[in-house]
Amino acid sequence: QLQLVESGGGLVQPGGSLTLSCAADGLPLEDNVIGWFRQAPGKEREGVACISTSGDSTYYADSVKGRFTISRDNAKNTVYLQMNNLKPEDTAIYHCAGRIATVQALCARPPGDFWGQGAQVTVSS
Repeated sequence: QLQLVESGGGLVQPGGSLTLSCAADGLPLEDNVIGWFRQAPGKEREGVACISTSGDSTYYADSVKGRFTISRDNAKNTVYLQMNNLKPEDTAIYHCAGRIATVQALCARPPGDFWGQGAQVTVSS
């Protein structure tokens, strides 16, 4: 199992920005499509953004298009999620996960569990 650990969450005002990091602990992540997923209380788990192994293909949920950017640095074994113009509805626990798949397939079917504890993102004034 690919062991990924999230970091970078926090409290931010509406319109603010945060960058989340997803670091591989152990096996390299370069052969895996990696995605960011979020779940808010009372809501279903959602695939937010996914990125191909080389980084040349990405997928974004409609709710974050134009505001979030996913990127990866395979040399650093890390995937990032830059979040701009944050809204209260972005409040959730964010997790990352990866597997061999297309970006669309990974984001469409969030994993049932995650290795890391996730990063809490709270958008509130």
